[in-house]
Amino acid sequence: MADEQGGHANDEIIVPEILERRYVPACLKSVAWEGFNFAGHDIKIVESTDLYGATVWPSAIVLCYFLEKHGNQLCIEDKSIIEIGSGTGLVAIVACLLGAQVVATDLEQLIGNLHYNLVRNTKMKSKHVPQVKKLIWGSNLEENFPKSSLHFDYILAADVVYNHPFLEELLETFDHLCNENTTILWVMKFRKENTLLENAFIHKFQKHFDMEVIYNLPSLSIKLCKARRRNCLK
Repeated sequence: MADEQGGHANDEIIVPEILERRYVPACLKSVAWEGFNFAGHDIKIVESTDLYGATVWPSAIVLCYFLEKHGNQLCIEDKSIIEIGSGTGLVAIVACLLGAQVVATDLEQLIGNLHYNLVRNTKMKSKHVPQVKKLIWGSNLEENFPKSSLHFDYILAADVVYNHPFLEELLETFDHLCNENTTILWVMKFRKENTLLENAFIHKFQKHFDMEVIYNLPSLSIKLCKARRRNCLK
């Protein structure tokens, strides 16, 4: 993991390995789904084409691959993990199958499909039963996630930074959920049309958190970063 921690992951080798984990059914069914293979399990994800957050984006697959490859080094088993912007639940499912205690979160309109995917892919397969909770970034954080009772070892996030009007609320949410011992694993897809927005968010993020690139995958325009709270923040 030494080269990868320096942000110099071998793009030509790793990207094909990541993308081959996705497969499609041989024939269409009444309910459309996509298949993935992680943690020794075939995972079937039901998506929705009419909801932006109910689609599996490449960033999620990258994060799943990283968790599978480095789960032992990260000591994922029995760790307390929250994922923000869980969408279809693929990342939360993989973390759960690796033995973590997982809370998957998203907007209310996505909770039903998220819960369905989590249950069908982890029931009788995971050490801990995953939780699903509604989370609106920056809204009622103390009420729904009291700071006094929070202790997340990891915060997972895949493709949560894009051209939407809630980036300040996203940063507030990272800040609220994170304590001095929490590690953030955040995968970000860089889009040319959003360069200024992305750079501005990263600049603000780095005022609060120390960040390093673990994977740099230019062919996917994706970077996977690890971050910890700066000691001076609070």
